[in-house]
Amino acid sequence: MRLRGRLPAWTATLYWKAAVFITAMCCVVAVVLGTLVHVMVTRQTVHQARTAALSRLDTATQAYIAGDPLRRGTALNPPDLPDKLRDLALRGERGTMFGDVDGRRTMWAAGPAGGKALAVPLDYTRSAESIRGLDRAIILSSALAIGGTLLIGIFAVSRVTRRLHRTAAVARRISAGDLDARVADPRTAGPTNAQDEVAAVSAALDAMAASLQLRLQSEQRFTADVAHELRTPLAGLHASAELLPPGRPTELVQDRVQALRRLTEDLLEISRLDSRTEKVEPDAHYLGLLAERAVAASGLSAEVRIVRDICLITDQRRLERVLGNLIGNAHRHGRPPVVVTVDGPVVTVRDHGDGYPGYLVEHGPQRFRTEPTSNGNKGHGLGLTIAVGQARTIGAELRFANAPDGGAVSTLTLPTPEEIADPGDDVGAGTGAGPLT
Repeated sequence: MRLRGRLPAWTATLYWKAAVFITAMCCVVAVVLGTLVHVMVTRQTVHQARTAALSRLDTATQAYIAGDPLRRGTALNPPDLPDKLRDLALRGERGTMFGDVDGRRTMWAAGPAGGKALAVPLDYTRSAESIRGLDRAIILSSALAIGGTLLIGIFAVSRVTRRLHRTAAVARRISAGDLDARVADPRTAGPTNAQDEVAAVSAALDAMAASLQLRLQSEQRFTADVAHELRTPLAGLHASAELLPPGRPTELVQDRVQALRRLTEDLLEISRLDSRTEKVEPDAHYLGLLAERAVAASGLSAEVRIVRDICLITDQRRLERVLGNLIGNAHRHGRPPVVVTVDGPVVTVRDHGDGYPGYLVEHGPQRFRTEPTSNGNKGHGLGLTIAVGQARTIGAELRFANAPDGGAVSTLTLPTPEEIADPGDDVGAGTGAGPLT
């Protein structure tokens, strides 16, 4: 099996991709243009050298025929003449060819003269040096052009990426519950402003957030209004149920009325949590003691295990509400034993039932959605929703998972506190406690 090395994470950024793309395109353009310029200048220079060499050859040939002395450098069968050009001249043809004379680049022109090869050399050193200078200038200018284009391109890309990062940050704030967050891109301020693709995305995100906020606010108002309107008739219904004669039918009516009252109070609590107007009343408490009190207040059996107790600043009522809902949910939808474990600022509540449904582990609790369990219990999905809301109010994080060997596990992580004092035996610290009922 062939292993492929993974690129660093920064290579996935738009900066890196833009830099690589711009550099590659500039290099391709520089190579193509540089090659074209080099070829054209070289051809023109070689053509001029050949024309000049053939012109000298014509003059030397006329002087040789007239019996005049040959100019300096012109000779019959010179030893430095390339063999191919010599053979060409001896066959009665004229031609040109590059060669070296004393280490200097030379353009030779040769033709027939009395059965010999009459050759004329032309120094090509300066022309070759000019071409090499042109090549160096092309390379230097290409490097400067690539660097300048890369800087300008990165600057242009950075302006776009900054706007994209801002849009992403606003989207994360919205997903975290801040529905007032907006990108407010200035390009979307007026209908006549020119908008690019990033501005279009920002405008769509702002419109989505505004629509979502209006719908949630409408839902919250509806929930609160319904709950408030139900309280008055429920109070009368509860009072009327208390006046019914004793018997099994009366007990059933009172039980359903009580369940309806609890549902109404839960809806009111959810509406307050959704509006985020709840005020926290923090105070110093030992977490182990709060866990024991929550178990006792729930009226349900649960084993409290205190691995490490600490004193923290939190809202006692809200924390006990979270733990009470988790314990109640464990008894309602799971199977005993229910174990509450305190380990520093982390509290876990575990049962030994079938575990949480997959959607709840992945997305969290959803109100009015529960899965039927083996014991036939099916709630309204509000208990865990309230637990999550109260945990968020006190700055804690509540996560849901399933144990490998079966059972649902709820993990409540409170903000890291400052330990006020070393907990002693007088506050219930220890490795475990018996079940509380």
